[in-house]
Amino acid sequence: MLETTLPERSAQAMQKGPLHFYFDFSSPYSYIASEWVDAVAARHGRRVQWHAILLGVTFQAAELKPQVEHPLKRDYAFRDFARSAAFAGLPYQQPERFPIATQNAARVFWWLHETQGAAAAVAWARAGLRAYFARGVALDDAPQLKALAAQSGLDADAAERAWSDPVWKDRLKAVNSAAIAAGVFGAPYFIVDGEAFWGNDRQAQIERWLASGPFKGLI
Repeated sequence: MLETTLPERSAQAMQKGPLHFYFDFSSPYSYIASEWVDAVAARHGRRVQWHAILLGVTFQAAELKPQVEHPLKRDYAFRDFARSAAFAGLPYQQPERFPIATQNAARVFWWLHETQGAAAAVAWARAGLRAYFARGVALDDAPQLKALAAQSGLDADAAERAWSDPVWKDRLKAVNSAAIAAGVFGAPYFIVDGEAFWGNDRQAQIERWLASGPFKGLI
């Protein structure tokens, strides 16, 4: 049997499903993962399907709470956010207020996703994550969020109407419900070929899975 050629392998990979990436605009590890996830997937001929969710909703479903609300974990968590960003070569500025409510930014994501396409939504996600974690832009502050929309090339008034529109409020609620049904309990959370990976520190495992499929000995 002839060995499968590189173009054939790439075509086979493209026939596989996308890498699902669940993120919250207030998650430092989502910010870091957002900077590598597309490149990792592309190396293996995959695309990424981004899902803006609300961590608070998934935490409630899983009976969890943010790391920084645990006194014993708080100082370590803040140190690890900055250290992990530095390790990845990314700028990082711990936001003055953290965590924050991100439903408006997420609603804009889904508004863009459905009206302008996935690329526009992803561009907004990157802009929002970088703004909050590298420049301290408070995404829960309407004037700052509206200014960011304008800086990102969006119609700021339309973005404001979108995050106030019941249509996009309901869309985000549906997305959160679907995420919980899929087992999502944190962010970043990835699902590849039905296999779940939780956390920015799962990058190497995800890359290995994309390269060669299920790990030997895994039941």
